[in-house]
Amino acid sequence: MKIGLEIHFQLPTLTKLFCSCPTKASEPNESICPTCLGFPGSRPSLNKKAFTLALMIAKRLQCKIPDVTWFSRKTYFYPDLPKNFQITQYESPLGIDGQFVNNGKIIHIQRVHLEEDPGKIKRVGKPSEEISLIDYNRSGIPLVEIVTAPDISSPKEARDFIAVLLDDIRSLVGISGEDEQSVRVDANISVAEERVEVKNILGLKNLENALEFEYARQSKLIKAGKKVLRETRRYDEERKVTLPAREKEFEEDYGYILEPDLGVFNIKELAETLVLCETPLMRAERISREFELPFEKAKIIGKSPVLASIFQEAVAKFSKQEVLTLLFEQIIPNWSSFEKRITDDAVGKLGEIIEAILSGALPSADGRRMLVSYLRGTEFMQGGTDFDREKIVEQVDAIIRKRPEVLRDYAENKRAANFIVGQLMKIYRGKIPSEEIAKIVFEEMDKRASQ
Repeated sequence: MKIGLEIHFQLPTLTKLFCSCPTKASEPNESICPTCLGFPGSRPSLNKKAFTLALMIAKRLQCKIPDVTWFSRKTYFYPDLPKNFQITQYESPLGIDGQFVNNGKIIHIQRVHLEEDPGKIKRVGKPSEEISLIDYNRSGIPLVEIVTAPDISSPKEARDFIAVLLDDIRSLVGISGEDEQSVRVDANISVAEERVEVKNILGLKNLENALEFEYARQSKLIKAGKKVLRETRRYDEERKVTLPAREKEFEEDYGYILEPDLGVFNIKELAETLVLCETPLMRAERISREFELPFEKAKIIGKSPVLASIFQEAVAKFSKQEVLTLLFEQIIPNWSSFEKRITDDAVGKLGEIIEAILSGALPSADGRRMLVSYLRGTEFMQGGTDFDREKIVEQVDAIIRKRPEVLRDYAENKRAANFIVGQLMKIYRGKIPSEEIAKIVFEEMDKRASQ
């Protein structure tokens, strides 16, 4: 099976690609003007921010950047395209021959280009009686199209690749996880010689489902001695099937002509001066290389720039192994709680605690408990393990007296002890590290189970 993807990624701009209409609207057909609808006499004007962001993406994907670029009119007739042509860059992409490494596998990038989105068609009603409604708010929304070679060999791999790629690009262009962001995928899949394009798939789960269905459909046709037609299909999310949309056009059918109102852009100098911020994936690759760490570990550390900085500063002063142990046993498991409260002062205080532990200024056990409490934003209970242990053991006894079946279940399944751990965590509400509670509970359960 060969899968190639065309990923349409909406750029984070306030206005559309060729006019000043806002990219957000609350009502259908609210954000439209003569330019994005292509009325006679209207002229497009290029959005510089969208252009720069698209060029950054091409650089990130290690594409070759040409000296000049221009836009073309791609002519076709469809209800969501009122001017009957789409302004795109088929003949002059911003970047070609790039690559992106995912899980050690190189996915070749054939091209990266900028284009406007057409409108949106919504079909309502029963399958044989449906009507189509059109919303032109999306006409002119800036999209970057990333086209891969058919290097992907399974629906799951396609989904994983896009998830990692999008995460990286969002970080590059400044889109947070909470921001709404539109991504649409056209997937080309061939089981034998002929390929089928499934267009306009929204969402990664839908992409995987559509490819799995299409693989099964094409395999069944081939097994029955029938021919797979080269065609364009659409994915029906409710029925989880692909359906014929229209016959596949060849590129020459689109009749590309130069967009005369935009002209030619010299981009070599701009591309050379663009400095890309370090994405989580780039950071992970650097940390793995510089500190000789397995990539998966570096990926976890590199996900947060603050965490990466803490790691680097600590490794400069202390043993790498000791830093990694502290990082993966205490800091990373509690990082999500701390990340919500990050300030310069908070990071500075965290650095002081880490340094005190690693230098021996704080006793290891107390220091690590203090570190966990600080990360979780809970009160640090000083006093030593013995005192805490005695109280915890009494509480374990009390729970077992009330629920003796937990101890009986434990003989068959050690996970039964998690019930008691959970009860104690509710009592202490984060004041004692969960791993400390779990350690005592399992020791006490083992002791009682062997009696």
